[in-house]
Amino acid sequence: MDLKTEPLTSLQVALEHPFARPALLIEALTHPSAGAASAEPMADFERLEFLGDRVLGLVVARHLMERFPKASAGELALRYNALVRREACTRVALALGIGNHLRMARGERATGGATKPAILADACEAVIGALYVDGGLDAARRFVERYWTPLLEEQGGVDKDPKTMLQEWAHRKKVGPPAYRMLASEGPPHAPTFLVEAVVSGIGSSSGRGTSKRTAEQEAAAALLQVGMSERGA
Repeated sequence: MDLKTEPLTSLQVALEHPFARPALLIEALTHPSAGAASAEPMADFERLEFLGDRVLGLVVARHLMERFPKASAGELALRYNALVRREACTRVALALGIGNHLRMARGERATGGATKPAILADACEAVIGALYVDGGLDAARRFVERYWTPLLEEQGGVDKDPKTMLQEWAHRKKVGPPAYRMLASEGPPHAPTFLVEAVVSGIGSSSGRGTSKRTAEQEAAAALLQVGMSERGA
């Protein structure tokens, strides 16, 4: 298959978007090693991956805002973090068979480059970037919502509050249970604002504010869980 002229029909069918500029899709599927091994200049997927990462974040954030109108910012952040992680992009790339279409140097392919999670995730984000450039935000949004909604549906703890989620996460990580400490109470007696710190031994601490102690604890738990998931993996 000559990717210089091949319109990648099967992938475009899976994407449900016929590219007006197929070269964008080819660029999104070109690993940097391909250019390094070629005598001719060749655009790789890094620029489109940079764009696609931002487009994915925007679409997911908007979808979560609409899906969970009563969720706090902390709760939305937890769901968002799980959906834009590299693992989610890799799963979508595998479902699409993106690895079968990647252009890369022979040595990179020989070492399993077409199946490496990091490369698949980057290529998936590059495809989102290509969809955005070729078809606008609507094209990118349709793709993201089609493939990320199932991930949202299976997302653990969707109906649980952040304190419960943090407790369960700490238990899975085999660290101590969360502890909460009041740091301050601000404002007038009739309208106080509470500042609470959540601490998990071996993980760290985060603070949260709220008009009630419970709300402040939930915000602190959400912030700490997001930090823990980002640094140590879910």
